[in-house]
Amino acid sequence: MNLILGPLLYYWSRDDVLAFYDEAKHWPVTRVYLGESVCSRRHLLRLPDWLAVAEKLAAAGKEVALSTQTLIESESDLKTLRRIVGDGRFLVEANEWGAVRLLSEAGVPFVAGPTLNVYNPETLDVLAGLGAQRWLPPVEITRVALAALLERAPAGMETELFAYGRLPLAYSARCFTARHYNLPKDDCQFRCLDHPDGLPLATREGAPFLTLVYNLIGELPALRQLGIASLRLSPQSRHMGRVVDAFRAALAGEDNAADALARIMPGPPVDGYWHGRAGLEYGTQQAC
Repeated sequence: MNLILGPLLYYWSRDDVLAFYDEAKHWPVTRVYLGESVCSRRHLLRLPDWLAVAEKLAAAGKEVALSTQTLIESESDLKTLRRIVGDGRFLVEANEWGAVRLLSEAGVPFVAGPTLNVYNPETLDVLAGLGAQRWLPPVEITRVALAALLERAPAGMETELFAYGRLPLAYSARCFTARHYNLPKDDCQFRCLDHPDGLPLATREGAPFLTLVYNLIGELPALRQLGIASLRLSPQSRHMGRVVDAFRAALAGEDNAADALARIMPGPPVDGYWHGRAGLEYGTQQAC
């Protein structure tokens, strides 16, 4: 299985982003996804900047894919999408069906992203016919559901699976970080820059909420058996190189890889969705 670096889901300073991908050139990842897939107001890096990063990574021997926005909200967003489709140098991850249409019409092969919500082989067949070469299941899919889907998957369709990171379960046109600070979305002051791994949430009772980290490092034998080709690791602000090294060690059969990963995770591990249980569970335990 290959290790893949997913798109950056958070908003970091320009210097931090460039430094992160400069380090990523040396990590044992096969492919790197680049671009803004969450919020079009994040402008510290624009498309030409992402393309420049892509060229440097490609020169270092990495495969590069450009991730499209999950929510297209304006003509400006659509123009950026068209520019990504028309660039032609890098593979594109389509994260909504408008991107699928444009890529198909242009005859450009693409990756079907997890937010296309593919839950059945018929949809996967449609995507294959439109030009998808690789796909990602929804991040909350269960092992049983994925196994059944893969039994009828189109020949030659590569499966990549979200295997590490805080789960992007939903995307919204509203900005809840801005709302937390009592700011309108159009004048958010980019407060998300203050939270490089996302704004921590809590329940009314004060318990941590959605701060858990999805982690399938203990499921590698089952993933191999399913025929998963690649594992997506979602970027975090600290120790990402060590996260990649831990997964590489686990793939090589090293016994202490899971323990090494646990020491650098930004929150408790979970894998409940994978086992068809509550998402906040891990193994036989319920995460705190």
